[in-house]
Amino acid sequence: MTIVFDEKYMEHIQTLDHPESPSRLRAIREALEKHGLWKDIVSPRDASDEEVKKIHTPEYLGSLYITGERALTMDTIIHPETLSIARLAAGGSIIAAEKAWSDRKPSIALVRPPGHHSGSSYGMGFCYLNNIAIAAEQMMKKARKIAIVDIDVHHGNGTQDLFYRRPDILYISTHQSYIFPGTGYLEEVGEGDGKGYTINIPFESGTGDSSFEMAMDKIVIPTLDDYDPEMVLVSLGVDAHYRDPLASLSLSSSGYASEISSLLDFSKRRCSDRIAFYLEGGYDLESLGEVVAYTVGRFEDREIDLKHTKVRDTKCQGKETLEEVVEIQKRFWKLQ
Repeated sequence: MTIVFDEKYMEHIQTLDHPESPSRLRAIREALEKHGLWKDIVSPRDASDEEVKKIHTPEYLGSLYITGERALTMDTIIHPETLSIARLAAGGSIIAAEKAWSDRKPSIALVRPPGHHSGSSYGMGFCYLNNIAIAAEQMMKKARKIAIVDIDVHHGNGTQDLFYRRPDILYISTHQSYIFPGTGYLEEVGEGDGKGYTINIPFESGTGDSSFEMAMDKIVIPTLDDYDPEMVLVSLGVDAHYRDPLASLSLSSSGYASEISSLLDFSKRRCSDRIAFYLEGGYDLESLGEVVAYTVGRFEDREIDLKHTKVRDTKCQGKETLEEVVEIQKRFWKLQ
């Protein structure tokens, strides 16, 4: 699996005690090195003005050019170097997608800062530029249809907003309900030509492995089969894990492994292995490291010994939510 990474991603520091810190990438690198998977490293490049402005407004970009320090939101701080690192993250995200497309081999963009809470004219939730959206837009030069699957615990409001009226980019999100950013309701299905091309699966606190497995089996994979994308991009947030300090879903490392395996299997079966993963959230370092190591190792046929595998949701706590999603989405997709 191709890994896109640069040491400069480690230089992004919001505040000294901020959860979205360089230690996240250090933990991932250590886990990959431990398993002999820190290889096939590709360097990123800066995203160009043209590439970024296909997603973000010139006015918003102008607001990120500063010489001092200011807050976009209370938890999202801009420093003089923020935009340059964010542009490198966006450029690395494009590289990851391009490599997956041309090489017909999965890739992973180990980038910071993350991006899925950033919209055309705003940043929030630790995000400045929407990495996965910028990559998706560039790949539309080659693909007719792309699917974005977001498995971060927080709804990717920025990504949804950007593609809410478009049928050429399908957006599917599993996330925890009633937490930041307060979006991603069942009824949010898209508008205009994009109606039906947004699927939200909001789970209540405590939902875990059995519910996520049903979501993949009953909704995510059947919808992807029906949509028939030429490429899949995944917002990989590991903060739905039961160890994560910023949320309260209960997905285990083995639950994550099952989700990732399903997406990799789909891409192999339907997209010629054209799938790229993008680092979003995940703030418990141990679970973050082992889930990313599994993601890379799975394609390399390397067995990763997962440590944090306690299953807390064995009776499909989210079944009612999933039934509601099916009822809403079966107007658009072949769901049962």
